[in-house]
Amino acid sequence: MVTRFDRRMLLGIPVLAAASIAGLLFWPSLARTPEPDLRLNLAVTNPSGDQAIPQTTPANSIDRPETADLNRVSLSRQSFRRGGMGSQALMTFTVRNRNDYDIKDLELLCAFKSRDGRYTTERRKLLAETVGTKSRRAFPMTLIGHINIRASKARCSLLTASRA
Repeated sequence: MVTRFDRRMLLGIPVLAAASIAGLLFWPSLARTPEPDLRLNLAVTNPSGDQAIPQTTPANSIDRPETADLNRVSLSRQSFRRGGMGSQALMTFTVRNRNDYDIKDLELLCAFKSRDGRYTTERRKLLAETVGTKSRRAFPMTLIGHINIRASKARCSLLTASRA
C-alpha cells in the first residue's frame, strides 16, 4: 500500500535533483573548485634578524637531460596510414642519428592536412626509445593520435631529443 508520504517522496526526489542541477548551471561559481597556488615559497629566515632572504638554486644543480644536436638527426621515409576506424594516424618513419652519442626521448610534431588545405590537425608524440650512435632506427606503424577524418597528407618533424 502506497501512502501519501511515499508519493510525496517519489515526486520530491527528482524535483530536488533537477533543482540542484539547475542551481549549479546558473551559479557556476558554486561548482568551481579554487585553483591551487603553484608558486613555491623559497624564502628562508635570516638567523641574525627577521628579514627574509630569497633562496635561489644554481642552474647547474637542477638535473636536466642534455639536449642532442638536432642538426645531426633526421627523419626520413615518412608514410601515413589510417587506423582505428579511420580516425587515428599511424606513421612509419626512420630516425637517423649521425651524432657521436646515443639519443633518446624523441619528441615529434606531426601536421595533417586535407586535400583542400582547410582541415588541419597537429599532434605531438614523445617516443621513449633510444637510437644508437651513428645508426638509424625504423619506427613502423607508430600511433600518433586522433586526427580529422578528412586529413590526407602528413608530415612530421623532430622537435627535441636528449642524450642517452
